Amino acid sequence: MLIVKTIAEARRIVWRWKAEERTIGLCPTMGYLHEGHLSLMQASVRDNDITVASIFVNPMQFAPNEDLTKYPRDFERDCKMLEKEGVDMVFAPEPSEMYRDDFCTFVDMTVVSEGLCGRSRPVMFRGVCTVLTKLINIIYPNRMYMGKKDAQQLAVVRRMVRDLNFNLKVVGCPTVRESDGLAKSSRNTYLSPEQRQASRILSRTLRHAQETIAAAGIGQGGGEAGADGAGSAGAGLSSADMIARMEEELRTEPMADIDYVEIVDGLSMQPVQTLHEGDLVAMAVRIGDTRLIDNFIVGDPLIEIGE
Repeated sequence: MLIVKTIAEARRIVWRWKAEERTIGLCPTMGYLHEGHLSLMQASVRDNDITVASIFVNPMQFAPNEDLTKYPRDFERDCKMLEKEGVDMVFAPEPSEMYRDDFCTFVDMTVVSEGLCGRSRPVMFRGVCTVLTKLINIIYPNRMYMGKKDAQQLAVVRRMVRDLNFNLKVVGCPTVRESDGLAKSSRNTYLSPEQRQASRILSRTLRHAQETIAAAGIGQGGGEAGADGAGSAGAGLSSADMIARMEEELRTEPMADIDYVEIVDGLSMQPVQTLHEGDLVAMAVRIGDTRLIDNFIVGDPLIEIGE
């Protein structure tokens, strides 16, 4: 497995692969890998001739009051895990390699990026779009793999790729969870044992919301994704009522501080009045100082929550 630190070297290697007509899968990460990240690598290795993983804690997507300096890092451990999964190259540049001192060009977006996490983290998606544009222009992937846990990020990137005519496919991979249902995240390491126990309220709340929606006959097949929900069986369950139920359940956990609970169209990220197949049910909750996100798409399989 190659470990590459500079853009120039990465391009030399990629151009050789392209000359050999090999397909390339890109898995962008910020490191401190877990099983969720590895599922992206496995999908890429399965689908492509070459898999490139990037490890880059992107300073542009962190606000001054956020956790850039304490974001967990273990590069040697990450590389061992990636090599075991069959990754061909790790691209791990320094911030100074990606952003020169006089850097002043950004990729920004409206509409899709403005709600949900974009409301409380307004700089994040500009940073995500900018760094991914740079990575795409360095690696020239045929496919790029991202997790569905970061559902708004996935929607933002898909819209960026469409709007800017990038020649690649963005592949969304299922959320990987702990045995008790908590979505895998590098930030889970911030949680104390008591906070980790409290964090189970997220997946329980989502599971109960899924059960309520399924009982109403929504997401049982045959529906169209979209804000109008045309063709969806059982349409008519109020988003406001569903959100209120979820917030009520979240508040049963004293450690849970709700950032948002929202229901939006799965493509546009715009609020919907009633639920239909393909809509996104999403939340962000702070447990202590740790901000956790989780979600499901209406019609997805039920979240498994162990005891």
